[in-house]
Amino acid sequence: MTTHSLSTIVDTLNATTWDEPHRSRGRQASALALTIYAGHTRDQGTPYLEHPLAVVTVLRDELAVTDPDTLILGLLHDALEVSPDSGPLLAAQMGEAFAERLRAMTPAHRLEMRVKQPGDEGAWRSKTAGLEPAGLLVRFADRIHNLRDLQQSPYPGRRQKFVSTLADFYLPLAKAARPFNTHLESACTLLHTEYERLQRGGQEARI
Repeated sequence: MTTHSLSTIVDTLNATTWDEPHRSRGRQASALALTIYAGHTRDQGTPYLEHPLAVVTVLRDELAVTDPDTLILGLLHDALEVSPDSGPLLAAQMGEAFAERLRAMTPAHRLEMRVKQPGDEGAWRSKTAGLEPAGLLVRFADRIHNLRDLQQSPYPGRRQKFVSTLADFYLPLAKAARPFNTHLESACTLLHTEYERLQRGGQEARI
């Protein structure tokens, strides 16, 4: 199991190359990631922090994102999902505007710390479709990593659920978002590639 330090998170962000005040903000976000994600694990049993770091890597290496704010958003995109009560800490250290961006990316039932109810899925899709371009880009990078990590999930129905949601929601949304910038266009292409890979895998499993 990988143990992550502050320096490895800063390096993943590539924050040492940023100008101030972005460099300090990157270190601050990295420290928050260590604190907030600590003790949380994914369905796969892996440390939760590995997922946001993978999302940052997708943004940086595959979608050619260099904007510090977008990479920091990728690092902390699930902070309120795993720790809804960390909102005041995030607002105090990263600013209320940043905390509000995270709220816009977090399902209502997570923010309200309750069981998912009928209607939450539709509300979540509407919320996601209304994200600003950077938030939408992070959400697509998040989905790309989730799709690649499906084989590690212990839940058999997770794959079909993700493939279905990809086909009827994420792909049309990504296609509509392509004109905003080249990063979103690249994300659309990657999502299509993942969809085709999963479709091939499903066909092979049925043979």
